[in-house]
Amino acid sequence: MQRVKIAILGIGNVGTGVWKILTMNKEQVSARSGYDIEVAKVLVRDKKKKRNVEVPEEVLTDSFDDIINDDSIKIVVELMGGVDPAKNYMLKAIKSGKHVVTANKFALATCGKELAEAAEEFGVKLNYEASVAGGIPIIHGITESLTANKILNIVGIINGTTNYILTKMTLNGMEFEDALKEAQQKGYAEADPTSDVEGYDAMYKIGILSSLSFGGYIDVDSIYREGITSINSIDIEYAKEFGYVIKLLAIAKQNDGLVELRVHPAMIPATHPLANVNDSFNAIFIKGNAVGDLMLYGRGAGDLPTGSAVVGDIIAILKNGLDKNVERNTFASCPLRIKDMEDTRCEYYIRVTASDTPGTLGAISNVFGGNGVSLASVIQKGKGDVNVPLVFVTHETLEKNINKSIKEIKAMESVVSVDNLIRVENI
Repeated sequence: MQRVKIAILGIGNVGTGVWKILTMNKEQVSARSGYDIEVAKVLVRDKKKKRNVEVPEEVLTDSFDDIINDDSIKIVVELMGGVDPAKNYMLKAIKSGKHVVTANKFALATCGKELAEAAEEFGVKLNYEASVAGGIPIIHGITESLTANKILNIVGIINGTTNYILTKMTLNGMEFEDALKEAQQKGYAEADPTSDVEGYDAMYKIGILSSLSFGGYIDVDSIYREGITSINSIDIEYAKEFGYVIKLLAIAKQNDGLVELRVHPAMIPATHPLANVNDSFNAIFIKGNAVGDLMLYGRGAGDLPTGSAVVGDIIAILKNGLDKNVERNTFASCPLRIKDMEDTRCEYYIRVTASDTPGTLGAISNVFGGNGVSLASVIQKGKGDVNVPLVFVTHETLEKNINKSIKEIKAMESVVSVDNLIRVENI
């Protein structure tokens, strides 16, 4: 059997998973790829640092030059994360004729077009299945299995950290801060959880999926984004009362030449399959004009699930042959037209604290009506208190109408605060 040398950039969580899989599944990987895979180099910052896997000292290097100047290394696996220096290393590898596998959603969401164009120019493969939803084969599904379809929309739970937090808040009655702390203790959340809880991670991922699905370039900064830090136990309980579950959703829809892109918490019917995706699991709901509705479900993070996707990409390169060939650029250069968030239509849950005085509820309802917002449900709880919570659920309406209404309601003398606004997705 032929031997092939690869290099791994970074031996953190995902890199550890790749090393474990290549070791424990060595026979299966060799049989399916047709090659005996040797990890020739692993790039690290500190060669003396203690790690969760035993990497031979001669394999470790702190110099990328040891990899780029070694012509015997045919595949570079980038698992560092971030844009710099990861993007620069990937471009250098591509220009040196080395195939590249990456799990880097940030670099792909912001520089994917540049990387794909370079791979096409230099005739090497750029594989990135692990960049979205861990071990779920969503990239291959879109770029291969579903290519006969016009994809109409994608709705997904694609961040395991926030799903774990919201699951604990929903099923165990935990508050956000306590659920976050537990997620950090279990290794689901970073010490700085901003990328996850503020929706950036999901934003990068839906940017990649929508670019591949709709065949155009997407500026990720044009994606509307909200995190889950404003969700608390009272919102969870009201959601249950209305028959909903709160999830952080990534949504992409194409209609009339415009693409609707948004990441935010949403109430979804408790009967929908996505409502029952719990803990750190991910799920992606896709609608194609030929295939209809599909849902892919599985572990969206973790060393072995994500490592599985990375090793799968390595095997795919080897099965198709290491010889240079023109790689089709899956990141189109033509920019997609993004729909303004103000022009999107949703149903809305709005929670307000107001003084318990005659006419307050009617006055707020009139504000909604005056802005073309029809109310589906109104709940007032609390009796004899100075201030009481008021909860409104609207029929489908334009985001701009809701924003006008909220601005006027906040200015009312009898309103103490507008505490939360959560979109309702009856998917």
